[in-house]
Amino acid sequence: MVSAASVSIEPSSIGPSTSTLDRTTREVPAGGADPARFDWKEVWYPVAYIEDLDSSQLTSFTLLEEDLVIWWDTHGGQWRVFRDQCPHRLAPLSQGRVNESGHLECPYHGWAFNGSGHCEQIPQQTEGQRGADSPRACVRSLPVSVAQGLLFVYPGSPEHAPQVAVPTVEPLAADSEDWVCLNTFRDLPYDALTLLENVLDASHVPFTHHRSVGNRSNAGPVELELLQADRQGFTGTWKEGPRRGKLGQQDTRFIAPNLMWHDLTSEQFGRTMTVVYATPIRKGECRLFARFPFRFKAKLPRFFLRVTPRWYSHLGQNAVLEDDQLFLHYQERYLEAVGGGGKHAAKAFFLPTKADRFVLALHQWVDGFAADPFPGQSLPPVQSQEQLLDRYHSHTEHCASCRTALGRIRTLKQVALAAGLISLALTPLIAATGQLTVLSGSCITLSTIFLGAMAGGLTALESKFFQGRRIPPRNQD
Repeated sequence: MVSAASVSIEPSSIGPSTSTLDRTTREVPAGGADPARFDWKEVWYPVAYIEDLDSSQLTSFTLLEEDLVIWWDTHGGQWRVFRDQCPHRLAPLSQGRVNESGHLECPYHGWAFNGSGHCEQIPQQTEGQRGADSPRACVRSLPVSVAQGLLFVYPGSPEHAPQVAVPTVEPLAADSEDWVCLNTFRDLPYDALTLLENVLDASHVPFTHHRSVGNRSNAGPVELELLQADRQGFTGTWKEGPRRGKLGQQDTRFIAPNLMWHDLTSEQFGRTMTVVYATPIRKGECRLFARFPFRFKAKLPRFFLRVTPRWYSHLGQNAVLEDDQLFLHYQERYLEAVGGGGKHAAKAFFLPTKADRFVLALHQWVDGFAADPFPGQSLPPVQSQEQLLDRYHSHTEHCASCRTALGRIRTLKQVALAAGLISLALTPLIAATGQLTVLSGSCITLSTIFLGAMAGGLTALESKFFQGRRIPPRNQD
């Protein structure tokens, strides 16, 4: 068995150009060696921001239908990712713990595994038995890498992992101190390809995100140009750029199969990017990792972005995601009904303008390289509106910043309610002593009103961590 411990991973950037050194030292391209087919397992995927992982806790994740457990190996001093199945009786290891010896312990019978996946302990075997030495007692350990604040996992053949580049964002590697980056993530109720199709389409922003991050008045012709395309992705440009050319040219890069970004440099704001990783969980579900790097010319915007609490920006970013989440869940089902994406997309969609050039290029890539991650599978049943707008299970419970903020808001709300009740009870008590004056009565009344309003405001804020808004801003005017 080849484990993560046996491979040394050096993260490297992928950008519009690949150096000669990279081309000669990388023996296996992302997607495998078959030039006619793209294998989604032979790719590095982000599964978590490092800041959202807790070294004292086990974290579960599903990648390409394989259940995984993420844990901190104190002996190796690094994150490990195992298949979430004990080889003994297939119990989920994510329900276990890291024991006193620093090994991952199964919750069912206490079998324990080191960082390479080798079984270190079988409590039930007698002295002299060597069951733990059998390869069948090992847990599958996936290669891991940490790059640009993300934990990446390689679900394919472990021996290929060192030869495949980790898909990082090249512009962020250069002048990294000059960038301010807002990061978020969310589990989405649609395919990774549906997510990529959506974010590659710049023309939807003025309409879908009207009154959130867009405005219908900025809509106009979108003349996209495809510059280069092959098995590893494509590059393109929008020479006029957003807001009817007011911001400048926007360049787009798609790195197959899961990374894309828009790159815009404007005279007014400096350089801004929209970066999206689409990590496939299973058919009809993916995890979005969105990054919004800014390199401002002025210092003031940089300052305000740096001091904005991460949880607060996540509330706004979740709201933006929900602008199109409601209809994308249905759109991909309509597409599936006529045969699915790839070659069927050109027939199912009517694409008379260049605004859809990148969307078409994505489907041509899927068709040209047999790049459907779940061939032959059907989408799961349609979700309710409440499920589609769920924020807690799709984001909050997995986000260290939002979990912490939610806990503090709840505590503060309880304090406000308790203080309000005490303030309310003081009125008759003071009146009974004959010490109640107009001034003291007014102060007690005002404090009670203030504390009640505070508790109400915190309750409203608390709800935003659980559920999105039913009516998007674009439909409220």
